[in-house]
Amino acid sequence: MMLTFVLSAAGCILLFLCILGVTVTMPTGRLVKNFPEDVQESLRPRIESLPMSPKRILGWIILILLLAGYIGLFIAGGMDGKKHGFTFLQFFVRFFTIGAVIKAFDIICLDYFLLTKTRFFQHYFPETEGCAGWQNFGYNRKQQIRQCILILIGSLITAWILTVI
Repeated sequence: MMLTFVLSAAGCILLFLCILGVTVTMPTGRLVKNFPEDVQESLRPRIESLPMSPKRILGWIILILLLAGYIGLFIAGGMDGKKHGFTFLQFFVRFFTIGAVIKAFDIICLDYFLLTKTRFFQHYFPETEGCAGWQNFGYNRKQQIRQCILILIGSLITAWILTVI
């Protein structure tokens, strides 16, 4: 179970680094869709005029590496479980715990603290200064609920796959 918590912590770190990396480099404008609506509107002119630059290419590289690391932590959890003869329930608990811890980190630390209590994003996107969306915790509630359901389903499917192979 200790590895599960280490992998969960690694996932939280990777998620934070991903948010930091894409905020600083803004590799793609589609990432703005994760912000509140008024913030999206304020950013739209800037995002639409962003040229492809070395900074944005670096952002893509960072994003790809961090996503590969994120996938890798689930692979490591699966390989360790296979090595130790995990049952379906043990695999499910491991993957659900990892996903739930990362999602809780996302909601509490990133959405609540970073988005609404700090001025982190306004530092990188000064044109969004004064947008009410920065104080609107829960603006993406439906998206978060969908992701929680996907974590549950993904954990069940991954546990099933690892028990039948």
